[in-house]
Amino acid sequence: MKRSLISPGLFLLAAFFLYGCSQNPYATTNKVYKKQVKTFAKTLRATPVTNPGEDTLQQGDYWVGTTNFSMRKPNYVVIHHTAQNSTDQTLKTFTMPKTQVSAHYVIGRDGKVYHMLHDYLRAWHGGNARWGTTTDLNSTSIGIELDNNGYEPFQEAQISSLLKVLAILKKTHGIPAANFIGHSDIAPSRKVDPNPTFPWKRLAEAGFGVWYDEAELEKLVFEQNIGQDSTMAAGVDSLATTGIPSAAPKAHTPLMVFTENMNQALSDTIPASFNPRLALRVLGYDTRNLEAAVKAFKLHYVQTDLTATLTERDLKILYSLYRKLL
Repeated sequence: MKRSLISPGLFLLAAFFLYGCSQNPYATTNKVYKKQVKTFAKTLRATPVTNPGEDTLQQGDYWVGTTNFSMRKPNYVVIHHTAQNSTDQTLKTFTMPKTQVSAHYVIGRDGKVYHMLHDYLRAWHGGNARWGTTTDLNSTSIGIELDNNGYEPFQEAQISSLLKVLAILKKTHGIPAANFIGHSDIAPSRKVDPNPTFPWKRLAEAGFGVWYDEAELEKLVFEQNIGQDSTMAAGVDSLATTGIPSAAPKAHTPLMVFTENMNQALSDTIPASFNPRLALRVLGYDTRNLEAAVKAFKLHYVQTDLTATLTERDLKILYSLYRKLL
């Protein structure tokens, strides 16, 4: 009888290694994650706190570390679809250094949640983006990727898990309801995710985002007729060629502006001075490319018509949201 060339101890060690690999195929990249986190932690622990070039400054007599500080917290949640074919494909994409893209969370079609990055660390998910006056969304937001090829409806298990994640994030970080937004909202000239089947209304009803009241839309009337075709061309700077004209510039004191805004908020009449471009900016959209901003707005709040033309109903939706945020 031939003796085995492999000792029982080596056999068990090999079996344990293979078992560990089968349990987590990302064990290697997880080690890289931990190493990078340790590097950042070492930087934070360094004292005295200095930046390159500070040795040229006139220093104080001694280093003083304040006792009043905390971790930076995210203030926005940006929702994406992956535009890929599986969760595994996305996980691999986010663990390959050459891709230079990542997100804090990935949620599969089956509802499984992969928390890939600590909420306080900066993921690379937003790219060149803008929301209101914020121009570096990666530094102020949490990115959530939903496994979706960009065209299919989102799965119920996936949305159910998303709502649970959003509830945790809102409670943990104190994120305002209006700050749950989509990638297309912050990058209207580049992105169209999440796709038009995404249930923004459902999220808003759960406290994640803003929405309009259908009954309120029925009550809204225009101070001035908006044209026979009931549309407004978005490509025109004033948004007024076939629609509500922008009012001539007038001198307004801060009190007058506040009073006018409050009167508008309490009225069911959309004034002739209503400026859709300004309303889009109040919501947060970057209107430098107005056509893209209108399309992004409609992708989020209309979803059935994604053209760059504001219909009468679209204008009512925009006005309703605008006065909510006054």
